[in-house]
Amino acid sequence: MAGLLLSRTYDAEGFRTCSVTGLRIHRDVERYVKLFALTAVVALLLGGISAIFVALTRWEVIGLADPPAFYKWLSIHAWNLLIFWMVFMEVAILYIGGPLVLGRPLPAPKLAGIGYFVMLVAALMIDYAIATTEAPDNAPLLTSYAPLPSPPLFYLGVVLFILGVIVAALPFFITIWQEKQEHPNRSLPLVSFGAFITSIIALEALLGGLITYIPTFLWRIGVVEHIDAAWYRQMYWIIGHGSQQINLAAMITVWYFLTHVVGGAEVVSEKLSRTAFILYLFFINMGAAHHLLADPGVHMSWKHWNTSYAVYGAVLASMIHAFAIPAGLEAGRRKRGFGSQGLFGWLWSAPWGNPVFSATALGIIMFGFIGGISGVVMGQTQLNLTWHNTLGVPGHFHGTVVLGTTLTFMALVYFALPVLFNRDLAFKPLARIQPYFYAVAMGLATIMMLYLGVLYGVPRRHPSVMSFPGTDFSFAAASPLFAIFGVAAILAIIAGASFLLVAVGSLLFGKRVENPALVMPPLISGGSDDKPIHEYSMQGTFTLTLIFLAVFAIIYAVNWYLLGRLWAIG
Repeated sequence: MAGLLLSRTYDAEGFRTCSVTGLRIHRDVERYVKLFALTAVVALLLGGISAIFVALTRWEVIGLADPPAFYKWLSIHAWNLLIFWMVFMEVAILYIGGPLVLGRPLPAPKLAGIGYFVMLVAALMIDYAIATTEAPDNAPLLTSYAPLPSPPLFYLGVVLFILGVIVAALPFFITIWQEKQEHPNRSLPLVSFGAFITSIIALEALLGGLITYIPTFLWRIGVVEHIDAAWYRQMYWIIGHGSQQINLAAMITVWYFLTHVVGGAEVVSEKLSRTAFILYLFFINMGAAHHLLADPGVHMSWKHWNTSYAVYGAVLASMIHAFAIPAGLEAGRRKRGFGSQGLFGWLWSAPWGNPVFSATALGIIMFGFIGGISGVVMGQTQLNLTWHNTLGVPGHFHGTVVLGTTLTFMALVYFALPVLFNRDLAFKPLARIQPYFYAVAMGLATIMMLYLGVLYGVPRRHPSVMSFPGTDFSFAAASPLFAIFGVAAILAIIAGASFLLVAVGSLLFGKRVENPALVMPPLISGGSDDKPIHEYSMQGTFTLTLIFLAVFAIIYAVNWYLLGRLWAIG
């Protein structure tokens, strides 16, 4: 392990120069980026194993697990993939966006070590609490709604995990403070700025988590006599959905970074991209409202505010990034002479055989067309009535987190293997096809979840829906779609296992490369002219944007049609 975490030659100050990015990287930064990223990959493995039991239980032809076991596997699946895989990777992204990009040493590395240790122990506590919970006690699902009691160890683990993340993030905040103290008039690079906004969103979510889980833990051990269920639901979603907004901001930050390094993208407007990040800061956590739109404990005026004006700010920010990133890729590649002729030559000539680029690009596409559109539709007060508590809800966040964010983080791991771990990719043919395999299989499984939830009303978190004893109600008509879902889910799990095979195989058996630029070519120099980047054509991106808006309009209209068919008005 020590050889994997540190395997380079550094100067007297502990720095080396990356042959791919040209950045000066300090050994402490490199060490902890590797440590957090490796742990994230282990969480991905645990979540992938649990996904087998979840998928093969919901596909009732197989019905692998009974209801109590299903809830256990579902909880382990949710915590390891929605939380541990994401958050450990996001701490690594903070260190990349902060000290690595800024060329600074990691301040207070002991804090990073303490934060990592607390996070790791807490994650093990949570998994152990879930695995050892037996009926009739309640298995602690992701929401763990009060007054249903989960084990005290579970609540304590959540509190410690949140505290560990805060401690682990402190070196990043210190880095930003030091940078601004030394260079008060210098703007942060866009990647560092995006990481900074991500950290603020994260801090808000984490503090909300402490406010939620500390009183709940005290209630569970008998110190607090009563916990109000309505209060818990509203407070929980500060972290419950806020954690997913951390994923969003971190993912977009990585998009800017990897499309530039691997694809030659440029930032077409620094001010516009920074404004989009700032809009996230004020409006993105309002998205939690879509989990409470059917909650009688929340006033309707609050629901309308969050699902209208507040959400417009967040959607506007996402639309800015959705145009700015591909536009920067188009302009940057045209500047470098790629695809200068034709509407999409810049796109066809992109390095699609490089899994870093393909996983990033597919993450952008899948997030936008599946996760993004479904989120905006589900976030409307009226349309939410056909979505709430159905399989369409996990379908939505599989489109955001499991497709968009996970593909993006896979791309970051593919990038880190040669650049930080000094290893060439093992099983290269598999690595080249893995992003496409995963995107298609998981995309199909996600679409089936959306279809089953919104059109058939299939409930979420329920292991058996084909029939309900004592009633004539049945979802048997949906069984063909469940079969497609089951097959697609298994293929997606195989695709995820392929990623793990490449990642672990590269660490153990990958050819050692002293110069990563030989296997991860550095950014190609710009063209011969000195035109500003915004003067290059972006017509291809504009065309793609029109296609996206057309798809969005169609899906939005179809959902209103389905709502209109739900109740006849005479």
